[in-house]
Amino acid sequence: MELNKDLVAASATPLVLAILAEGESYGYAIIKRVAELSGGEWQWTDGMLYPVLHRLERQRLVSAKWGESETGRKRKYYRITRDGLAQLDLQRQQWRVVDRTLHGIWAKASLA
Repeated sequence: MELNKDLVAASATPLVLAILAEGESYGYAIIKRVAELSGGEWQWTDGMLYPVLHRLERQRLVSAKWGESETGRKRKYYRITRDGLAQLDLQRQQWRVVDRTLHGIWAKASLA
């Protein structure tokens, strides 16, 4: 199933922040983690992820540093900042409200 672009865009920030709250990571690993968490339903691309990471970096919600991969290639590693953790907590609260609201209306709609 292809997910609506608006839904993907709205969920990108909390998803990236939550993945980085698990630990430092790099672009390809984040893309793979999204696919794993979604059971393969979401297939992010570089073109979708990197603008999000760059925006989060500008907002100081993540920091980045260059390092080397196991093969010696240069790779940019991202980690969540203190401000990013605070934003993630706020995003969790907001998404819980959305989740409760949708579950409430869908439960009523299924009885009709």
